[in-house]
Amino acid sequence: MPRVVPPVSDERTALTAYLAHQRRALRATAYGLTDEQARMAASAGELSIGGLIKHAARCEGFWTDLILQQRCEAQPKTDELNGEEFRLGPDETLAEVLVTYAEASKRTDAAIAGVPDLGQAVPVPQGAPWIPTEVKAWSIRWVLLHLIEETARHGGHADIIRESIDGATFDPLLAAAEAWTDPWVQPWEPAPQGVDRRQVPID
Repeated sequence: MPRVVPPVSDERTALTAYLAHQRRALRATAYGLTDEQARMAASAGELSIGGLIKHAARCEGFWTDLILQQRCEAQPKTDELNGEEFRLGPDETLAEVLVTYAEASKRTDAAIAGVPDLGQAVPVPQGAPWIPTEVKAWSIRWVLLHLIEETARHGGHADIIRESIDGATFDPLLAAAEAWTDPWVQPWEPAPQGVDRRQVPID
């Protein structure tokens, strides 16, 4: 697949293509990691790559439930979750959360495809601390923009965490993950055992 989003011809295609691109970027940060590495909080905070993907899947599920007007209570506060939403638990695997994320993404895409008007109102549950009290609904368009924003923000987090783990960066990871036939960067490869990839040049 190309490094950037292909040309788009309309608003719906643009929004869904950019969301797909940001999902792809987030998933690429997990390429080649073990479960132990996916649990690592390698930056100054407590975020991990496995936890960020887990959170992204939950976020898409929350908003898709709203689009479909299925039962969906307000998201709990971050302190009520004790950070578990952003951690890959000891009984969870990276493969499992990647599957969950893929399923959540497909469900979102199907829900969006079934909506003829991006201006359609999406009822917002009341009581969440991040929702202004006067807001009763947002549009499908707003939801897509929010998902792009949310995914991009956490993709940036994951980029930093991954580079802190083994020095791997986005383009080499994507080239390796998607097996680019004519890569213009050196695809990422696992470092030899006992070697810190952050000290190994990629060229």
